[in-house]
Amino acid sequence: MMPPKLLRAKPVVKRLEGWKSDIRGTTRFQELPRAAQEYVRFIEKECGVPVTVHVAIGQDIIHEHPDFDGAATGAASYADFLVYTQSVCGLDGGVMLNIGTAVMGPEVYLKALTMARNVAFQDGRAIQRFTTGVFDLVPLDVDQLRREAPKTDPTYYFRPYKTILVRTVADGGESYYVQGDHRTTVPTLYHLTLEG
Repeated sequence: MMPPKLLRAKPVVKRLEGWKSDIRGTTRFQELPRAAQEYVRFIEKECGVPVTVHVAIGQDIIHEHPDFDGAATGAASYADFLVYTQSVCGLDGGVMLNIGTAVMGPEVYLKALTMARNVAFQDGRAIQRFTTGVFDLVPLDVDQLRREAPKTDPTYYFRPYKTILVRTVADGGESYYVQGDHRTTVPTLYHLTLEG
């Protein structure tokens, strides 16, 4: 059920300038048209986190197009992975939410966290005091959230469970699972966060 306060909410519309230029082959943020850069910066400012894109080449129909540039897409995804990893370096004492991404998100997060932890270890620090949350539709046994499921259990292969709820907080931290429709769970989280 949607909180009453959110039912009364009115959308705030912000119009941003568009762009008509071809951005195929663009691998660096600075190469984007000014309006595209401003659009990304606006989203980052509103959300308070960097915008990154992690493409798995071959998953989308656009990858079959003759003009698709796998090298440019790979280079841009790698650059974004490094931006994301830099953000994860500051996770200690923070929160990471996985909302509805069952494979790519958890795996990118696991690799970024591993790199960030390795760098922190070399600097005599640790990244282990943080909270993770997974929002998804899959029913999970909440009593099992602190240990990895056996390989005979299909839950073992559900990446958000195995990676985010168990593995990445094994050395410290807490994890939570919220099952439900994102149209309800995400606005409810937002509402509860504002209430503090």
